[in-house]
Amino acid sequence: MTITLEMMPPLMFGGLIIAMLIGYPVAFTLAAVGLSFGFLSIYLGFFDLNFLQAIPGRIFGSVLSNELLLAIPFFTFMGAILERCGLAEDMLDSMGQLFGPIRGGLGYSVIIVGFILGAITGTVAAQVIAMALISMPVMIRYGYNIRYITGVLAASGTITQLVPPSLVLIVLADQLGKSVGDMYLGAWGPSVFQILLFAGYTFLLGIFKPSHVPAVPIDARTLTGWALWKKCLLGIIPSAVLIFVVLGTMMMGLATPTEAGAMGAVGAIVLAAIHHKDFSATGRKVLIIGVIAGGIGTIIAMLYSENLIFRLAFAITYLAVVWICLEAVKIPDLRDLIKQGYETTMRITCMVTFILIGSTCFSVVFLGVSGGVWLEHLLTSLPGGVWGFLIFINLFIFFLAFFLDFFEIAFIILPMIAPIAQKVLAPVVGPDAALIWFGVMLCVNMQTSFLHPPFGFALFYLRGVAPKEVKSSDIYWGAMPWIGLQAIMVALVIAFPVVVTGLLDKPLDVDLNKVKIEVPQIELPPLDFGQPKQ
Repeated sequence: MTITLEMMPPLMFGGLIIAMLIGYPVAFTLAAVGLSFGFLSIYLGFFDLNFLQAIPGRIFGSVLSNELLLAIPFFTFMGAILERCGLAEDMLDSMGQLFGPIRGGLGYSVIIVGFILGAITGTVAAQVIAMALISMPVMIRYGYNIRYITGVLAASGTITQLVPPSLVLIVLADQLGKSVGDMYLGAWGPSVFQILLFAGYTFLLGIFKPSHVPAVPIDARTLTGWALWKKCLLGIIPSAVLIFVVLGTMMMGLATPTEAGAMGAVGAIVLAAIHHKDFSATGRKVLIIGVIAGGIGTIIAMLYSENLIFRLAFAITYLAVVWICLEAVKIPDLRDLIKQGYETTMRITCMVTFILIGSTCFSVVFLGVSGGVWLEHLLTSLPGGVWGFLIFINLFIFFLAFFLDFFEIAFIILPMIAPIAQKVLAPVVGPDAALIWFGVMLCVNMQTSFLHPPFGFALFYLRGVAPKEVKSSDIYWGAMPWIGLQAIMVALVIAFPVVVTGLLDKPLDVDLNKVKIEVPQIELPPLDFGQPKQ
């Protein structure tokens, strides 16, 4: 049988699926399939060997020289530090005591802390593990339904994929060619609505099945009054400051994603140090001085232009940060924590880079055999127009997430469908917001990749730390209602694009044909040459 050019794109997809099912690492599978079909295409005469020169050009130009991808190691390091520094324990304990006396109170505390931790860590694995180790024994002790426990812990850990500064959003922004700041702005609406859906489900359980989410007895509370509120604020305020340093500076245009990530990495070390029991009294005084100086510098910047006092104030703040970081290095526990953070960052960054290199090999060959044209014809001929396209793509991504990690989906599938999505969705929300809407929609969808059987990683993390009396079937069945809630969120984002586009800057509606440029006429004095001088 003769292989035609029209047969190559579906054959490449089929070959990729078969190779992945073998279980070989995805990055090397992508490169192997791409290069194999590349040499086959050269043999069949679809293109010549010179075409493959585009692969090293794309790798060095779009991957290794991509400054946006530098943000990934910074945010990964920040998450690796914060997930083990004790911040989660303090916040879960204080929130649990604050909400405990109401039905579902421990569930509300897990949801809220999951949202806050998601906004300062951006990683799923340790967030699920940390919250499960801390909250699961307490919830079991007070009689919560075991399936509700496993479901709320897994779902609240995966919300970090949607809440800025999520690594998923950075990767999506890079692959879609949009700014990270816009992607973050678009994700805030769905992330808040997602939390409200989780809290609403807990509230309804408290009404219709109160035995599943009982209140914690009053006598079980160890803190009350100001002592309780003080502990809550000591967990929330430093986290809020770090969120502003990372996200606020980026959205205000004061820092690039890489610069914001670098500040977040340093801020994570500072936060870990001030939460440690061996942090010195001198360090606390330096912290207070640094906070006061930073506040004075900020006020001066808001009221006046930058001057000497502004520079001195922030110089004191920087010195305070350096002092606290040096104290963190002197504490053995934190020194080991920073080392673990470096190791985690190195592993994840290498994984992302190799997947990008492999996906570049695959996508260059795929486009060379007219795969883009084949895919565009396939997706634009779907029934239902725009809505048929969105429903099909979301169902496709949902089922693909059963087997693939979100990095693999973002690097393999997204570059192929992004141009088609831009073309199809631009009439609905405008060309500027089309890919932001599409990217956030897929991010909400890909949350489910951590929850649904058989390969939901959040379920694996829970299984690894749950007590033996918790059955695996309880973990799987417990995740089902929360997958449904995330599917409802996808439907809301599709039906109401304003949830994503509401915070984005409105595009300027200018008719270029009516633009007039008027240059004022300047009357020059008459030239007087006069008589030539002798």
